[in-house]
Amino acid sequence: MRAILAAPALLLLIPFAMADTGETASTSAIYACAEKTDDAARLACYDTAVGRLKIAEEAGEVTTISRAEVEEVRRDSFGFSIPSLPKLAMPKFGSGDKDKGEDLSRLTEAVARFTTGRNGAIVTLENGQVWEQTDSKRTGVGRRDTPKTAMIKTGAFGSFMMKIDDGPLFRVKRLK
Repeated sequence: MRAILAAPALLLLIPFAMADTGETASTSAIYACAEKTDDAARLACYDTAVGRLKIAEEAGEVTTISRAEVEEVRRDSFGFSIPSLPKLAMPKFGSGDKDKGEDLSRLTEAVARFTTGRNGAIVTLENGQVWEQTDSKRTGVGRRDTPKTAMIKTGAFGSFMMKIDDGPLFRVKRLK
């Protein structure tokens, strides 16, 4: 009777024992299991690797994100300098997949609000981004004009250029 009660208790301790080994939870550990030729060893490997991954996910140490989520982060952060972002924003999706991602050397968005102040234009986009003009060039937007779109592209040395509708390019920086 004691053996019957001890078996479930041991099964409950397996995840904690796996966590103490110091091995990290990753998909590569799961993929490595496919190389095992013995069916029982392969199944045990999968059970261990998936168990580690599940524990790490439940603890908030590991998460998965889709390509669409990565693209959304890249679009939302366009114009900000975030040194660690390239690791997230440029994942390896497989050979030849680099062309499948969105080209973020330029971004075109609808203009929600356009104001001019003492230092130049302030452009608020529909996606919530706020950009401020940093040079003294004309924006091509008249007082009575209602701008529709803004195209922002990367410039030299980490700068950004904006064009409102079909107007001229002028330098901007992202505020928000």
